[in-house]
Amino acid sequence: MKEPIGPEASQAVQGLLRESGAMLEGHFLLSSGRHSDKYFQCARLLQYPDKAAAALAPVSERIRSDAAAGLIAVDAVAGPALGGIIAAWELGRLLGTRAFFTERDDRGIMSLRRGFGVRAGERILIAEDVITTGKSLGECAAALEAKGAVISALACVVDRRAPGVEVPWPLYAACAVEARTWDPEDCGLCGQGLPAVKPGSRKS
Repeated sequence: MKEPIGPEASQAVQGLLRESGAMLEGHFLLSSGRHSDKYFQCARLLQYPDKAAAALAPVSERIRSDAAAGLIAVDAVAGPALGGIIAAWELGRLLGTRAFFTERDDRGIMSLRRGFGVRAGERILIAEDVITTGKSLGECAAALEAKGAVISALACVVDRRAPGVEVPWPLYAACAVEARTWDPEDCGLCGQGLPAVKPGSRKS
């Protein structure tokens, strides 16, 4: 995991999450199917343009620094719908690039739609609100690579991956937060009789 913005900036982002009610605690069913004691509804933070800018500005600054050092190149920013749309737009604004998104088609496959396209060899930063398993990021990357794009890095507001969950590109996270997750059959919260809430937007 890459820690690009430092502990102070990370703590400041967590403060923004709490202030906006985007960090929830309880018993939640994640999009991956696993259960967790924390849920991040980053839309509650990203609905405020000033908070979105404050959370992602340190990420964009580190990306700019790495680009100046020749470590990364970004031609455009893309995000998987729905969670990545605003994060991608804000990072595109901060980095001075275009920003667009992928979304699921009628078959449920992540695709480029609405006239969006990429050039062969175009270097794309994929942005997401929260990374748990990286499933949406992988699907977004596959859709872009199928059109000839090159994935240069990932970025997110919250990195909540469990230990051992890796991603194949450099990751720029505004903050990293530990959150316990379980397979449904091993969930201690289920054993306590607490109902699991599914606040996310994806059906599978």
